[in-house]
Amino acid sequence: MTGLDPLILKSEFDRLSPVRQMGVVSGVARGMIEIDGLATVARIGDHLTLRRPQGPDLAGEVLNVESDVVHMLPSAAPDGVRLGDRVYLEPTPAFAPGMHWLGRVVDPFGTPLDGKPLLPGMHERDVLAAPPRAVDRKPLGERMATGLAIMNTVLPIVRGQRVGLFAGSGVGKSTLLATLAKSMEADAVVVALIGERGREVNEFVENALGREGLKRSIVVAATSDQSALARRRCAWSAMTAAEYLRDQGLSVLFLADSVTRFAEAHREIAVAMGESPSLRGFPPSVTPMIAGLCERAGPGTENQGDITAVFSVLVAGSDMDEPIADILRGVLDGHIVLSREIAERGRFPAIDVSRSVSRSLPDAATPEENQLIAETRRLVGSYEQSEVMIKAGLYTPGTDPLLDQAMRVHDELDGFFGKLDPDGIRNSFDRLSLILRRAKAGMTK
Repeated sequence: MTGLDPLILKSEFDRLSPVRQMGVVSGVARGMIEIDGLATVARIGDHLTLRRPQGPDLAGEVLNVESDVVHMLPSAAPDGVRLGDRVYLEPTPAFAPGMHWLGRVVDPFGTPLDGKPLLPGMHERDVLAAPPRAVDRKPLGERMATGLAIMNTVLPIVRGQRVGLFAGSGVGKSTLLATLAKSMEADAVVVALIGERGREVNEFVENALGREGLKRSIVVAATSDQSALARRRCAWSAMTAAEYLRDQGLSVLFLADSVTRFAEAHREIAVAMGESPSLRGFPPSVTPMIAGLCERAGPGTENQGDITAVFSVLVAGSDMDEPIADILRGVLDGHIVLSREIAERGRFPAIDVSRSVSRSLPDAATPEENQLIAETRRLVGSYEQSEVMIKAGLYTPGTDPLLDQAMRVHDELDGFFGKLDPDGIRNSFDRLSLILRRAKAGMTK
């Protein structure tokens, strides 16, 4: 705590209140708890603590407010709750990020998860803040080095761009996000771990992100055993932390894992509030909710930095047309698809070039670089279209000059796509150019 700004301590004392509001349980049904006595003071999202005569206290949040009662969504099953039990309205935790949060792991309410004390920043921020006005925003910025050869060249990312990362389970999604968090060019990183298993949160922080990666990062985590309200808030809180850093003029990398669990948490809440699911089990409100989160990322205004965002999506059975993937494709500036077949043959990152798109092109590259990218895509596409025939031995070399070239270059290109490249964008393009020149000359490595 030494060296902490005294103004931060003062702002924390100012938030303290000697008064506690109390209500009583008047009904329990369908997993919701009805409470009398708090309707005039409670707000949606406020925290509640239910005191049970036997057993531990039950925490929850205000989900609905009516003229005379409020409805509490408990964080666990309401076993043992009875009429007349006391319920206390807790002060809503102030989510006030600060620069001293860098290097820390917090929950969606700003409570530290790493065992060390952490005070809020001086100014509380609304976790549901509106994005900057469209007409005030800067255009997309310069291309960013990613530390990965494939994303330095064929799938570039520029400052303020928002891309989706579509993957099934177990194909390297979390590992790719961790690589970007450690290697991508940015002043600060904010990671939202939404609905992750507790073991995986610590594994991501300690092993995947590492000590050096954590130094410039804020990790906001809500584990899978927490309430749907906490899991949904995780994405909003992480974006709020990114917006704070953006407002300090920083270039921020925002990584969300995953939007699918964010949407699933919202579905639980929406169904509890009576909304009917219609989009393959998701309620209609999921579309504006996801779009609103994504719109908060992107370039800031002239006096701000920018938020470059990667939103991951779990696609069951590689179904790119499932609702969450379909919504994200419509609002983002590109998408990266991870292939299980590529992962199973041992290439990381398992990015399927043919199915992935960066909408920062062609502006993000020079004419010469765009020519290299187009040629690479032609060769990859040509090989993939004839791959079954090639492996079955049915293709006669010399029949198709483009396919002959694609066959010569395939193994080397595949190796290039799996390379880390900490030396930057220019080095990645030089290596790609060398591979294509050798292919044209009929040479292999």
